[in-house]
Amino acid sequence: MQTPNILIVEDEVVTRTTLKSLFEAEGYQVLEAENGEEMHDLFENNTINLVVMDINLPGRNGLILAREVRDRKNVGLIFLTGRDNDVDRILGLEIGADDYLTKPFNPRELTIRARNLLSRTMNSSDDDDLPNKVSFNGWTLDGDSRSLISPSGNEFRLPRSEFRALHLFLRHPGKILTREQLIMEMTGRELRPNDRTVDVTIRRIRKHFESEANGDDLITTIHGEGYRFSGEVDS
Repeated sequence: MQTPNILIVEDEVVTRTTLKSLFEAEGYQVLEAENGEEMHDLFENNTINLVVMDINLPGRNGLILAREVRDRKNVGLIFLTGRDNDVDRILGLEIGADDYLTKPFNPRELTIRARNLLSRTMNSSDDDDLPNKVSFNGWTLDGDSRSLISPSGNEFRLPRSEFRALHLFLRHPGKILTREQLIMEMTGRELRPNDRTVDVTIRRIRKHFESEANGDDLITTIHGEGYRFSGEVDS
């Protein structure tokens, strides 16, 4: 695997310097940006594998910038921020962040999460045991564009977490998948206490399905166990 490039988007100099030293000690190439404009300039001239971003940024904040990062297919996104309330955490995950840590943070935990996420984004082709396009109940999951296409032709670009969760469901139709299995597929990490990442992701996928008639029952909640895909995958 090539040496990953990590982009730190952080306006606090001390935090940015600390993160740069931390990731360089792990053998990564590290780029730095203070705001969204600098972030986009670096994207234009470099291959970025992972973005570690604060939410409180000058100009466009991290929640706005995250939507723009999500348009890039193979870039991981971790929010590292002092905003630790549930609303920000859930909103960050709904926008498409792969992970969310609050300051002060444990350096070892951050590097482990970054390594696991990079392993997912750089080593996976997202096509394990499935053709590039998979059809089910009139819908299509398109691996090239990482999109979900509805029976009426509406196209939803999926963040990686949604794509990988749906991809796992389609590989195992009818099987109950636990939250532990889903979060490992989505982020490469274990489920933490009170972690709502899986539930938020499933809720977002269901919203796409609910845009069409008879689509809201494709993912069933199995209370106390997990979720099950109830649709029929075309052979």
